Amino acid sequence: MAPIGAMAAIRAVARHSLLTSLMRGSRSGCYSSSIWGSGRNFRNFMNSSSSKLRFPGSGHELQGCPSGRAGALLILARKKSGFAELFMNRRSGEQEKQVDGSRIRRPPLKRGKVSPRLEVPKSVPRPPYVDSRNAPAFLDEFQIQDAEGIKFMRASGQLAARVRDFAGTLVKAGVTTDEIDKAVHQMIIDAGAYPSPLGYGGFPKSVCTSVNECICHGIPDSRPLEDGDIVNVDVTVYLNGYHGDTSKTFYCGNVSDEAKQLVEVTKESLDKAISICGPGVEFKKIGRTINEIADKHGYGVVEHFVGHGVGKVFHSAPSILHNQPMLTEGSIRDVMWNDNWTCVTEDGGLSAQFEHSLLITESGVEILTL
Repeated sequence: MAPIGAMAAIRAVARHSLLTSLMRGSRSGCYSSSIWGSGRNFRNFMNSSSSKLRFPGSGHELQGCPSGRAGALLILARKKSGFAELFMNRRSGEQEKQVDGSRIRRPPLKRGKVSPRLEVPKSVPRPPYVDSRNAPAFLDEFQIQDAEGIKFMRASGQLAARVRDFAGTLVKAGVTTDEIDKAVHQMIIDAGAYPSPLGYGGFPKSVCTSVNECICHGIPDSRPLEDGDIVNVDVTVYLNGYHGDTSKTFYCGNVSDEAKQLVEVTKESLDKAISICGPGVEFKKIGRTINEIADKHGYGVVEHFVGHGVGKVFHSAPSILHNQPMLTEGSIRDVMWNDNWTCVTEDGGLSAQFEHSLLITESGVEILTL
Protein backbone atom coordinates (compact mmCIF):
# COMPACT_ATOMS: atom_id res chain seq x y z
CA MET A 1 0.00 0.00 0.00
CA ALA A 2 1.29 3.43 -0.83
CA PRO A 3 0.82 6.69 1.05
CA ILE A 4 -1.29 9.45 -0.42
CA GLY A 5 0.68 11.78 -2.63
CA ALA A 6 2.87 9.07 -4.06
CA MET A 7 3.47 9.70 -7.73
CA ALA A 8 3.75 7.10 -10.42
CA ALA A 9 3.28 6.55 -14.09
CA ILE A 10 1.10 3.73 -15.35
CA ARG A 11 2.54 1.19 -17.78
CA ALA A 12 0.91 -2.17 -18.04
CA VAL A 13 2.63 -5.36 -17.27
CA ALA A 14 0.90 -8.53 -17.16
CA ARG A 15 -0.72 -11.56 -15.74
CA HIS A 16 0.30 -11.40 -12.10
CA SER A 17 -1.00 -9.19 -9.32
CA LEU A 18 0.34 -7.37 -6.29
CA LEU A 19 -1.14 -7.95 -2.88
CA THR A 20 -0.90 -4.27 -2.02
CA SER A 21 -3.08 -1.20 -2.26
CA LEU A 22 -2.75 2.56 -2.22
CA MET A 23 -2.41 3.57 1.39
CA ARG A 24 -3.94 6.52 3.18
CA GLY A 25 -1.39 8.78 4.82
CA SER A 26 -0.76 12.30 6.00
CA ARG A 27 1.33 13.49 3.07
CA SER A 28 1.28 13.07 -0.68
CA GLY A 29 3.42 10.95 -2.95
CA CYS A 30 3.80 10.51 -6.66
CA TYR A 31 3.67 7.28 -8.59
CA SER A 32 5.12 7.56 -12.04
CA SER A 33 3.47 5.39 -14.58
CA SER A 34 6.81 4.61 -16.09
CA ILE A 35 7.79 1.07 -16.46
CA TRP A 36 11.49 0.78 -16.27
CA GLY A 37 11.94 -2.61 -14.64
CA SER A 38 12.01 -6.33 -15.06
CA GLY A 39 9.07 -8.13 -13.54
CA ARG A 40 10.63 -11.56 -13.16
CA ASN A 41 12.54 -10.91 -9.95
CA PHE A 42 9.57 -9.02 -8.57
CA ARG A 43 7.20 -11.92 -9.18
CA ASN A 44 9.64 -14.28 -7.49
CA PHE A 45 9.78 -11.86 -4.58
CA MET A 46 6.00 -11.62 -4.24
CA ASN A 47 5.66 -15.41 -4.40
CA SER A 48 8.00 -15.96 -1.45
CA SER A 49 6.95 -16.67 2.14
CA SER A 50 4.24 -14.43 3.51
CA SER A 51 4.80 -11.95 6.29
CA LYS A 52 4.41 -8.24 6.95
CA LEU A 53 6.39 -5.29 5.64
CA ARG A 54 6.23 -2.13 7.71
CA PHE A 55 6.52 1.49 6.67
CA PRO A 56 8.44 3.21 9.49
CA GLY A 57 6.44 5.93 11.15
CA SER A 58 3.35 5.35 9.00
CA GLY A 59 1.60 2.62 10.95
CA HIS A 60 1.00 0.71 7.72
CA GLU A 61 2.10 -2.72 6.55
CA LEU A 62 2.17 -4.72 3.34
CA GLN A 63 0.91 -8.29 3.41
CA GLY A 64 2.36 -11.07 1.32
CA CYS A 65 6.00 -9.97 1.48
CA PRO A 66 8.94 -11.90 2.86
CA SER A 67 10.05 -11.13 6.35
CA GLY A 68 13.32 -9.41 6.98
CA ARG A 69 14.65 -6.11 8.10
CA ALA A 70 12.28 -3.33 9.01
CA GLY A 71 12.82 -0.06 7.21
CA ALA A 72 13.34 0.21 3.48
CA LEU A 73 10.62 -1.16 1.25
CA LEU A 74 12.12 -4.15 -0.56
CA ILE A 75 10.34 -4.53 -3.87
CA LEU A 76 12.84 -6.17 -6.22
CA ALA A 77 15.06 -9.12 -5.48
CA ARG A 78 18.27 -7.53 -6.72
CA LYS A 79 19.15 -3.87 -6.81
CA LYS A 80 22.89 -3.62 -6.19
CA SER A 81 23.69 -2.68 -9.78
CA GLY A 82 20.88 -0.15 -10.08
CA PHE A 83 17.36 -0.08 -11.49
CA ALA A 84 18.48 0.35 -15.08
CA GLU A 85 19.99 -3.13 -15.12
CA LEU A 86 16.66 -4.54 -14.03
CA PHE A 87 14.70 -3.13 -16.93
CA MET A 88 17.49 -3.64 -19.42
CA ASN A 89 17.79 -7.28 -18.27
CA ARG A 90 21.08 -7.39 -20.11
CA ARG A 91 21.79 -10.75 -21.63
CA SER A 92 25.49 -11.31 -21.99
CA GLY A 93 26.64 -11.62 -25.57
CA GLU A 94 23.15 -11.31 -27.02
CA GLN A 95 23.10 -10.05 -30.59
CA GLU A 96 20.35 -8.20 -32.38
CA LYS A 97 17.88 -10.75 -33.75
CA GLN A 98 15.74 -10.65 -36.86
CA VAL A 99 12.10 -11.47 -36.19
CA ASP A 100 9.89 -13.56 -38.45
CA GLY A 101 8.30 -11.01 -40.76
CA SER A 102 6.22 -13.46 -42.80
CA ARG A 103 2.93 -12.07 -41.51
CA ILE A 104 4.07 -8.46 -41.26
CA ARG A 105 3.25 -6.21 -44.22
CA ARG A 106 6.09 -3.75 -43.54
CA PRO A 107 9.87 -4.13 -43.35
CA PRO A 108 11.29 -4.88 -39.89
CA LEU A 109 12.67 -1.94 -37.97
CA LYS A 110 16.35 -1.32 -38.66
CA ARG A 111 18.83 0.62 -36.58
CA GLY A 112 20.00 3.93 -38.05
CA LYS A 113 23.06 6.00 -37.19
CA VAL A 114 23.12 7.49 -33.71
CA SER A 115 24.55 11.01 -33.59
CA PRO A 116 26.82 12.30 -30.80
CA ARG A 117 25.34 13.18 -27.44
CA LEU A 118 23.95 16.71 -27.19
CA GLU A 119 25.31 19.25 -24.74
CA VAL A 120 23.43 20.79 -21.83
CA PRO A 121 24.42 24.24 -20.52
CA LYS A 122 26.32 24.12 -17.25
CA SER A 123 23.76 26.50 -15.77
CA VAL A 124 21.05 23.80 -15.98
CA PRO A 125 20.82 21.69 -12.80
CA ARG A 126 21.23 18.01 -13.57
CA PRO A 127 20.38 14.78 -11.74
CA PRO A 128 23.26 13.12 -9.87
CA TYR A 129 23.53 10.11 -12.18
CA VAL A 130 24.49 12.15 -15.25
CA ASP A 131 28.25 12.04 -14.80
CA SER A 132 28.35 8.27 -14.39
CA ARG A 133 27.74 5.54 -16.96
CA ASN A 134 26.68 3.25 -14.14
CA ALA A 135 22.99 2.77 -13.55
CA PRO A 136 21.78 4.68 -10.47
CA ALA A 137 20.62 2.65 -7.51
CA PHE A 138 16.93 1.96 -7.21
CA LEU A 139 15.39 3.80 -4.23
CA ASP A 140 13.64 1.29 -1.98
CA GLU A 141 11.44 3.94 -0.36
CA PHE A 142 8.20 5.58 -1.45
CA GLN A 143 8.63 9.24 -2.41
CA ILE A 144 5.93 11.00 -0.41
CA GLN A 145 5.59 14.67 -1.31
CA ASP A 146 4.80 17.62 0.93
CA ALA A 147 3.10 20.75 -0.41
CA GLU A 148 6.30 22.09 -1.95
CA GLY A 149 7.11 18.75 -3.56
CA ILE A 150 3.65 18.55 -5.09
CA LYS A 151 4.05 22.06 -6.50
CA PHE A 152 7.33 21.13 -8.14
CA MET A 153 5.97 17.80 -9.40
CA ARG A 154 3.08 19.62 -11.04
CA ALA A 155 5.51 21.97 -12.75
CA SER A 156 7.75 19.18 -14.04
CA GLY A 157 4.72 17.17 -15.16
CA GLN A 158 3.27 20.13 -17.05
CA LEU A 159 6.57 20.77 -18.82
CA ALA A 160 6.91 17.09 -19.74
CA ALA A 161 3.39 17.13 -21.21
CA ARG A 162 4.12 20.23 -23.30
CA VAL A 163 7.33 18.69 -24.60
CA ARG A 164 5.54 15.41 -25.40
CA ASP A 165 2.82 17.18 -27.35
CA PHE A 166 5.36 19.34 -29.21
CA ALA A 167 7.27 16.20 -30.15
CA GLY A 168 4.04 14.78 -31.55
CA THR A 169 3.74 17.67 -34.01
CA LEU A 170 7.10 16.62 -35.47
CA VAL A 171 6.02 13.07 -36.24
CA LYS A 172 5.85 13.22 -40.04
CA ALA A 173 7.10 11.08 -42.88
CA GLY A 174 10.71 11.91 -43.72
CA VAL A 175 11.53 13.32 -40.28
CA THR A 176 14.13 11.34 -38.35
CA THR A 177 13.77 10.49 -34.69
CA ASP A 178 17.17 12.13 -34.23
CA GLU A 179 15.63 15.41 -35.42
CA ILE A 180 12.81 14.95 -32.92
CA ASP A 181 15.36 14.33 -30.18
CA LYS A 182 17.25 17.52 -31.03
CA ALA A 183 14.07 19.62 -31.01
CA VAL A 184 12.91 18.09 -27.73
CA HIS A 185 16.36 18.58 -26.19
CA GLN A 186 16.35 22.27 -27.10
CA MET A 187 12.84 22.85 -25.75
CA ILE A 188 13.72 21.22 -22.44
CA ILE A 189 16.95 23.13 -21.84
CA ASP A 190 15.30 26.40 -22.96
CA ALA A 191 12.86 25.83 -20.08
CA GLY A 192 15.78 25.50 -17.65
CA ALA A 193 15.26 21.76 -17.26
CA TYR A 194 17.39 18.69 -17.92
CA PRO A 195 16.26 15.81 -20.19
CA SER A 196 16.21 12.96 -17.66
CA PRO A 197 17.07 10.07 -20.03
CA LEU A 198 20.29 11.74 -21.21
CA GLY A 199 23.14 9.97 -19.43
CA TYR A 200 20.88 7.66 -17.45
CA GLY A 201 22.91 4.46 -17.28
CA GLY A 202 24.69 5.63 -20.42
CA PHE A 203 21.52 6.31 -22.47
CA PRO A 204 22.79 8.59 -25.28
CA LYS A 205 19.72 10.68 -26.08
CA SER A 206 17.24 13.09 -24.48
CA VAL A 207 14.06 11.17 -25.30
CA CYS A 208 13.00 7.62 -26.13
CA THR A 209 11.39 7.11 -29.55
CA SER A 210 9.87 3.66 -30.11
CA VAL A 211 8.67 2.98 -33.67
CA ASN A 212 6.25 0.23 -34.77
CA GLU A 213 7.40 -3.06 -33.17
CA CYS A 214 9.67 -1.28 -30.69
CA ILE A 215 8.07 -1.77 -27.27
CA CYS A 216 10.14 0.81 -25.41
CA HIS A 217 13.50 2.56 -24.93
CA GLY A 218 14.14 3.16 -28.62
CA ILE A 219 17.21 5.33 -29.24
CA PRO A 220 16.62 8.24 -31.66
CA ASP A 221 18.64 7.80 -34.84
CA SER A 222 18.92 8.65 -38.54
CA ARG A 223 16.05 6.45 -39.78
CA PRO A 224 13.41 8.66 -41.46
CA LEU A 225 9.87 8.02 -40.29
CA GLU A 226 7.64 6.45 -42.91
CA ASP A 227 4.00 6.96 -43.78
CA GLY A 228 2.00 4.49 -41.68
CA ASP A 229 4.44 4.27 -38.76
CA ILE A 230 3.29 4.55 -35.15
CA VAL A 231 5.76 6.28 -32.84
CA ASN A 232 5.85 6.36 -29.06
CA VAL A 233 7.65 9.39 -27.63
CA ASP A 234 8.66 8.95 -23.98
CA VAL A 235 9.59 12.23 -22.30
CA THR A 236 11.01 12.82 -18.82
CA VAL A 237 12.24 16.20 -17.63
CA TYR A 238 14.17 17.15 -14.49
CA LEU A 239 12.94 20.57 -13.32
CA ASN A 240 13.63 22.18 -9.94
CA GLY A 241 15.00 18.85 -8.72
CA TYR A 242 11.94 16.76 -9.68
CA HIS A 243 11.28 14.40 -12.60
CA GLY A 244 8.09 14.57 -14.69
CA ASP A 245 7.45 11.46 -16.82
CA THR A 246 5.00 10.79 -19.66
CA SER A 247 4.66 9.12 -23.06
CA LYS A 248 2.22 8.93 -25.96
CA THR A 249 1.97 6.99 -29.21
CA PHE A 250 1.51 9.16 -32.32
CA TYR A 251 0.45 8.40 -35.90
CA CYS A 252 2.75 9.15 -38.82
CA GLY A 253 0.63 9.97 -41.85
CA ASN A 254 -1.84 7.38 -43.09
CA VAL A 255 -1.90 4.65 -40.48
CA SER A 256 -3.69 1.33 -41.01
CA ASP A 257 -6.98 0.64 -39.27
CA GLU A 258 -5.30 -2.22 -37.40
CA ALA A 259 -2.59 0.07 -36.04
CA LYS A 260 -5.13 2.75 -35.10
CA GLN A 261 -7.21 0.25 -33.16
CA LEU A 262 -4.18 -0.98 -31.23
CA VAL A 263 -3.25 2.60 -30.27
CA GLU A 264 -6.83 3.53 -29.37
CA VAL A 265 -7.33 0.47 -27.18
CA THR A 266 -4.00 1.10 -25.44
CA LYS A 267 -5.10 4.66 -24.65
CA GLU A 268 -8.49 3.40 -23.46
CA SER A 269 -6.86 0.93 -21.10
CA LEU A 270 -4.73 3.68 -19.56
CA ASP A 271 -7.68 6.03 -19.12
CA LYS A 272 -9.85 3.39 -17.46
CA ALA A 273 -7.01 2.24 -15.22
CA ILE A 274 -6.40 5.80 -14.05
CA SER A 275 -10.11 6.32 -13.41
CA ILE A 276 -10.12 3.67 -10.67
CA CYS A 277 -7.01 4.98 -8.85
CA GLY A 278 -7.29 6.46 -5.38
CA PRO A 279 -6.55 5.83 -1.70
CA GLY A 280 -7.22 2.21 -0.74
CA VAL A 281 -7.30 0.89 -4.31
CA GLU A 282 -5.29 -2.30 -4.74
CA PHE A 283 -2.52 -2.18 -7.31
CA LYS A 284 -3.75 -5.45 -8.81
CA LYS A 285 -7.07 -3.84 -9.78
CA ILE A 286 -5.22 -1.42 -12.03
CA GLY A 287 -3.51 -4.24 -13.87
CA ARG A 288 -6.72 -6.25 -14.04
CA THR A 289 -8.49 -3.30 -15.69
CA ILE A 290 -5.78 -3.03 -18.35
CA ASN A 291 -5.72 -6.76 -19.01
CA GLU A 292 -9.50 -7.03 -19.31
CA ILE A 293 -9.56 -4.38 -22.02
CA ALA A 294 -6.59 -5.91 -23.85
CA ASP A 295 -8.10 -9.40 -23.68
CA LYS A 296 -11.42 -8.13 -25.04
CA HIS A 297 -9.68 -6.96 -28.20
CA GLY A 298 -7.26 -9.86 -28.49
CA TYR A 299 -4.11 -7.88 -27.63
CA GLY A 300 -1.20 -8.94 -25.48
CA VAL A 301 0.13 -7.04 -22.46
CA VAL A 302 3.91 -6.96 -22.19
CA GLU A 303 5.07 -8.66 -18.98
CA HIS A 304 8.70 -7.64 -18.88
CA PHE A 305 8.40 -4.09 -17.54
CA VAL A 306 6.94 -2.60 -14.37
CA GLY A 307 5.79 0.76 -13.06
CA HIS A 308 7.69 2.88 -10.54
CA GLY A 309 7.55 5.81 -8.19
CA VAL A 310 8.90 9.18 -9.34
CA GLY A 311 9.93 12.45 -7.72
CA LYS A 312 13.35 13.73 -6.79
CA VAL A 313 14.55 10.28 -7.80
CA PHE A 314 13.75 9.03 -11.32
CA HIS A 315 12.88 5.46 -10.24
CA SER A 316 11.75 4.34 -6.81
CA ALA A 317 9.35 2.10 -4.94
CA PRO A 318 6.71 1.03 -5.50
CA SER A 319 7.45 -1.27 -8.41
CA ILE A 320 4.02 -1.90 -9.85
CA LEU A 321 3.09 -4.72 -12.20
CA HIS A 322 0.62 -4.13 -15.07
CA ASN A 323 0.58 -0.40 -14.69
CA GLN A 324 1.50 1.22 -17.95
CA PRO A 325 -0.25 -0.09 -21.00
CA MET A 326 2.26 -1.64 -23.40
CA LEU A 327 -0.04 -3.58 -25.70
CA THR A 328 0.96 -5.74 -28.65
CA GLU A 329 -0.92 -7.13 -31.63
CA GLY A 330 0.99 -10.40 -31.39
CA SER A 331 3.67 -11.83 -29.11
CA ILE A 332 4.29 -10.16 -25.76
CA ARG A 333 7.86 -11.45 -25.68
CA ASP A 334 10.60 -8.91 -26.31
CA VAL A 335 13.99 -9.06 -28.00
CA MET A 336 16.65 -6.60 -26.91
CA TRP A 337 19.02 -5.17 -29.47
CA ASN A 338 22.70 -5.18 -28.65
CA ASP A 339 22.58 -1.48 -27.79
CA ASN A 340 21.23 -2.77 -24.44
CA TRP A 341 18.18 -0.49 -24.66
CA THR A 342 15.94 -1.04 -27.67
CA CYS A 343 13.28 -3.72 -27.00
CA VAL A 344 11.20 -4.98 -29.92
CA THR A 345 8.47 -7.59 -30.15
CA GLU A 346 9.74 -11.07 -30.87
CA ASP A 347 7.43 -11.59 -33.84
CA GLY A 348 7.67 -8.08 -35.30
CA GLY A 349 4.09 -7.22 -34.36
CA LEU A 350 3.18 -3.64 -33.54
CA SER A 351 3.32 -2.33 -29.97
CA ALA A 352 1.80 0.82 -28.45
CA GLN A 353 2.07 2.47 -25.06
CA PHE A 354 0.87 5.50 -23.09
CA GLU A 355 2.07 6.88 -19.77
CA HIS A 356 1.10 9.54 -17.23
CA SER A 357 2.52 10.64 -13.89
CA LEU A 358 -0.16 10.48 -11.20
CA LEU A 359 -0.63 12.08 -7.80
CA ILE A 360 -2.72 10.12 -5.32
CA THR A 361 -4.77 12.54 -3.23
CA GLU A 362 -7.32 12.29 -0.41
CA SER A 363 -10.12 12.56 -2.96
CA GLY A 364 -8.71 10.30 -5.67
CA VAL A 365 -6.09 10.88 -8.35
CA GLU A 366 -4.62 13.86 -10.17
CA ILE A 367 -2.96 13.43 -13.57
CA LEU A 368 0.14 15.61 -13.58
CA THR A 369 1.02 15.19 -17.25
CA LEU A 370 -2.16 16.10 -19.15
